[in-house]
Amino acid sequence: MVLKSSCRGEISPFIVMEMLQFANQRVAAGGDVLHLELGEPSAATPRLVMQRAHELLDQNLPGYTESLGIFPLRERIAAYYREHEGIAVPPGRIAVTTGSSGAFVLAFLAAFDVGDRVALAMPGYPAYRNILTALGVETVALAVGPGTRFQPTVEMLEQVEGHLDGLIIASPSNPTGTLLPYEEFRAIVDYCRGEGIRLISDEIYHGITFGTAAVSALSFSDEAVVINSFSKYFAMPGWRLGWMVVPEDLLRAVESLSQNLFISSPCLSQHAAMSVFDCIDELDANVATYARNRAILLDGLPDAGFDRLAPSDGAFYLYADVSELTNDSYDFCHRMLAETGVATTPGVDFDPVSGNCTIRLSFAAPVAAMEKAVHRLKDWKR
Repeated sequence: MVLKSSCRGEISPFIVMEMLQFANQRVAAGGDVLHLELGEPSAATPRLVMQRAHELLDQNLPGYTESLGIFPLRERIAAYYREHEGIAVPPGRIAVTTGSSGAFVLAFLAAFDVGDRVALAMPGYPAYRNILTALGVETVALAVGPGTRFQPTVEMLEQVEGHLDGLIIASPSNPTGTLLPYEEFRAIVDYCRGEGIRLISDEIYHGITFGTAAVSALSFSDEAVVINSFSKYFAMPGWRLGWMVVPEDLLRAVESLSQNLFISSPCLSQHAAMSVFDCIDELDANVATYARNRAILLDGLPDAGFDRLAPSDGAFYLYADVSELTNDSYDFCHRMLAETGVATTPGVDFDPVSGNCTIRLSFAAPVAAMEKAVHRLKDWKR
């Protein structure tokens, strides 16, 4: 007898993680790799966080915490909003999560039912689409491009046929790094409020911008679900810690779901993360390194044949149109890795429709890796 299996697992893979696997195989075979595929800070976890973690490990560390997180950490996050964004957020509306990934699962489960329709930008972070699909939620792709700086607009939403139950935005975005301008952000928030559309704002790259600061949806609304992470600006990716700012009407649902799905976020990570808010100078120095990496790529990539790039306002990505070089970005990235040791991510990860002609390059790695990557890609072009 054949045993039944769920169709939920029949979603697309997260291709960037597959590229990491292929890169690791190359290293295991004796080759070297320059990691421009991963959105993972190369900067070390701040020293004070590590010091606090060592102190905690020498103690009898508590086990489970409250499902919404330890209250002192929630208070520190609220203080961060007040001090750095001028926004008053009650600590009671903050839920600490197992990375932003856990936050997305909780947000989607709390806000949407099977059969609901949620709009998202394409190209966009693939996990939005894949998690929603696994949960039985219909995704509505908004085909964004250079004309709208790869961000959705009210006009796009107005042209969608049928009712929308939700909208996901990201500013800065992944894979393009673009920001939503203040007035356009406000217009989208107002439109969602008027149409009864639940807005989920992915703000995990806040703090990493180049010239213009990112704006939070909290500046416009208490009804949006805002998701952030300790993995990017705060340089704590392996600690698996994030947070949500939850509207009052979803707070109990998020708590109950968290209790049953996750119990709590890692205890050690929560206690240690409280120290990261005392490391702002160190974190801003990391952003200065990302800015230098960005400049190296922007200066060198055109000579390597990558001269059609999305505006990179923030995060640590460049999204390149490589249609003059290939119509198969998956094969292109694999050949690039095999022949140069430069690992990148094919655009089909972010856009299954048109991503065959795009790739994403991350500049989160050390400066030396950027310089070597540019040199190798110029030679590869020849």
